[in-house]
Amino acid sequence: MTTQHYSIHVSAPKEKVWNTMLEQNTYREWTSAFNEGGHFEGSWDEGSKMLFLGPDPETGKEGGMVSRIKENRLHEFVSIEHLGILKDGIEDTTSEEAKKFAPAYENYTFTERDGGTEVSVDIDVAPEFADFFSETWPKALSKLKEISERS
Repeated sequence: MTTQHYSIHVSAPKEKVWNTMLEQNTYREWTSAFNEGGHFEGSWDEGSKMLFLGPDPETGKEGGMVSRIKENRLHEFVSIEHLGILKDGIEDTTSEEAKKFAPAYENYTFTERDGGTEVSVDIDVAPEFADFFSETWPKALSKLKEISERS
């Protein structure tokens, strides 16, 4: 795994950016850059289990990541620990396929800067997805910025 870093400045208070990033409806909107129809099931509370779901591009069936919220400091930082995959409705944290993606961390930092919010993302990425994320993360963050800056 390698760690990729992305950031964007958003002209909105960090509370608004945080809520835009993590509320279900707006989460679906900004994460559509990765997978149209992506959503989550679970809670952003520290220690909570979280499923990140969406249609598998190859099969059309719902799949995704089995995760937990490792750390949550309101409006400042959230860390997601990816533990495995969900395929055909089955949570898998032990197979060789699952171990390609886990353990991995996805960390978001929200910092007040220049009258707005700097959103920084650090994400552990399997080599086969490095190019995909290099292309899609900037698009997703631009979408997050656009949604957060709406009046």
